[in-house]
Amino acid sequence: MNKRNYKATFILDNRGKEDSVDQIIEGVKKEIVAIQGDVTNVEQLGRRDFARKTDAKFPAGVYVSIAFSAPAGASAALQERLRLNDSVYRTLVQNA
Repeated sequence: MNKRNYKATFILDNRGKEDSVDQIIEGVKKEIVAIQGDVTNVEQLGRRDFARKTDAKFPAGVYVSIAFSAPAGASAALQERLRLNDSVYRTLVQNA
């Protein structure tokens, strides 16, 4: 089975939740493993202000970059799995 390398950037939303950022990242890593992915690198990019605010009560978010390898089509599968996760505000997956 051929695996491709991906780099995903996530904006995390931990407003009103007891989960820490590290716990949310662990949950995202579990979702990657669930689609037969192998996480190779996790980089916390810190809290950054949004250029365009879609919600006045959410002007900034925590950015995290995760590099992983997974089978072809994993990008769409990961985005679909995280679509209903309210701790992940935005997801961008690209080929590395």
